[in-house]
Amino acid sequence: MDNRYRKLLKTLIEQYVIEGQPIGSKAIAESSKLDISAATVRNVMSELEDMGMVKSPHTSAGRIPTIKGYRFFVDTLLTVESMKMHEVKYIKNALGNGTPGKIINQAANLLSSLSKFAGVVSTTRKRKSFKQLEFLKLSETNVLLIFVTPDGEVLNKIFNLDKNYSQAQLQQAANYITNKFSGLSFEQVKREIILELSQHRDDLGELLKKIVDEGNAVLDETEESVVISGQDHLFDLTELSENASKLRSLYKMLAQKTQIVNLLESICSNAKGVRVFIGGESSLMPEDCLSVVASPCIVNGKVVGSLGVIGPTRMEFQRVVPIVDVTARLVSLSIRQQENAFESTTK
Repeated sequence: MDNRYRKLLKTLIEQYVIEGQPIGSKAIAESSKLDISAATVRNVMSELEDMGMVKSPHTSAGRIPTIKGYRFFVDTLLTVESMKMHEVKYIKNALGNGTPGKIINQAANLLSSLSKFAGVVSTTRKRKSFKQLEFLKLSETNVLLIFVTPDGEVLNKIFNLDKNYSQAQLQQAANYITNKFSGLSFEQVKREIILELSQHRDDLGELLKKIVDEGNAVLDETEESVVISGQDHLFDLTELSENASKLRSLYKMLAQKTQIVNLLESICSNAKGVRVFIGGESSLMPEDCLSVVASPCIVNGKVVGSLGVIGPTRMEFQRVVPIVDVTARLVSLSIRQQENAFESTTK
């Protein structure tokens, strides 16, 4: 495809993004700023249609881009805008210095607010350590273990004991582990106290072992969370609001979330930087009128999640791509700072 074809295709897509209606040859000729006639544009559009880049919804209408045309545009013709410094500062300040959970929720809200579409954040992480332990005796052998993580998350688990421990004994064990090992993982606690257990009475020693094993099982569970903000923006899109089956498909996708998680993972699992997924390219996003701009969140070299914007395929990619890119970088930075601050307090 020579430069003139590229220029006219880019002009068509940019105009269609703005207007949402088929673009005629005369309008393309005028907007392209090329010294060519509408007849020449019609010939080029005809050839682009043969290539599968554009199509005509009606015989007498102008052209609109196809999924193939969008993909070519994103991969080779897209000129991404740079975010202004005050916009970057706004995102950084809005994310704040809260817990990772709060940062993730705020990131989804920011992506929606800035893009005017749906913001989505998906994270997969393991809880590493605990800050405080408490017990609640439910029956003779049934106990509720409650513990708080360093970022303020409250977790609990009910488990059975072989013996009937008093509330005082339970509290003694909880205080012992909290006061001596707060900030460590239960794996570290297990290594630390294995030699000390022999110094305790058998009943307390067995209780400590049970606490460590049960606590470790909870912290070792992988926590998966998906936060979606601004999905109402999608229901307002003309491409969807006028089609009942597409609305049902969208509602199901947002409600189940599994499809969104799989989509983000497929985009970001081995990716560095922002990627654009054009709707209709696979079963993960079956609706050709919806696309996703997403980026991984990388902390200390590891992908800890991903975030992005779900919007119409007819979106301003040049504007949305930097929003996603900057937000992903700042979320990664905020989480890394939180982890580093925690590690420094436990040394």
